[in-house]
Amino acid sequence: MTSHILGTILQRKAEEVEVRQRQFSLATLETRAKVADPVRGFYQALRKKIDAGDPGVIAEIKKASPSKGVIRENFIPSQIARSYERAGAACLSVLTDIDFFQGADSHLQAARYSCSLPVIRKDFVIDPYQIVEARALGADCVLLIVAALSDGQLSEFYSLARDYKLDVLVEVHSYAELERALRLPGLPMIGINNRNLKTFQVSLNTTLALMRAVPKDKLIVTESGILQPADVMLMRANGIHGFLVGEAFMRAEDPGEALKALFYPVNTRPTRAY
Repeated sequence: MTSHILGTILQRKAEEVEVRQRQFSLATLETRAKVADPVRGFYQALRKKIDAGDPGVIAEIKKASPSKGVIRENFIPSQIARSYERAGAACLSVLTDIDFFQGADSHLQAARYSCSLPVIRKDFVIDPYQIVEARALGADCVLLIVAALSDGQLSEFYSLARDYKLDVLVEVHSYAELERALRLPGLPMIGINNRNLKTFQVSLNTTLALMRAVPKDKLIVTESGILQPADVMLMRANGIHGFLVGEAFMRAEDPGEALKALFYPVNTRPTRAY
């Protein structure tokens, strides 16, 4: 069972997608997707950083959230994207959900075209239309949330994304969801969200527990709750080198400087226990 808030988001998303389909036909989006700029290789950008011994950071551009409200008032996606690139981010994550995160398609386009980093469209995908739409917008990767999809949808959307040369970050929150995700053929990376969708509480133990069941050939991205260098050290000590971080950066005056302080601190701190 999904949480009440996730259910509300998905219900609203279905209404939004229906409106979008009336505005732009699937055929129109397919044409736009075919002439969009080539994909930049989201997974490969992460892998390149990690293979070089650095953390693979997916730096998020997010104005607001359902639980925290507006996170950043001075919100200029292009400036934030360039700041992240200078700081050494591997990739960008851009929220495009309108109603709950105050996102927009234009935020993704502004961020991507102001830097050279690959970008994941962070949204709630519930319809094949959104996969094609993501590529038409210029996205290099899409997020599929296992908790929001049936097995049939998960397989269909994953296959369609690959047809459009998009990378896919499949997000899980539990062992049951992980088992479902691992049935996808050739899946190269798994996102483990440390935020409980029912209580919205965050625990890094989620990643530390689930990682044991992930095959060694999969790149794990830990999401939510990475707030201080000790959290990064804890994950890297356990072989987790992929990170998706947003709120910790969005509250800083210079998001890129916040990224450097979190992942490349001058002084190391001891790992705290969980």
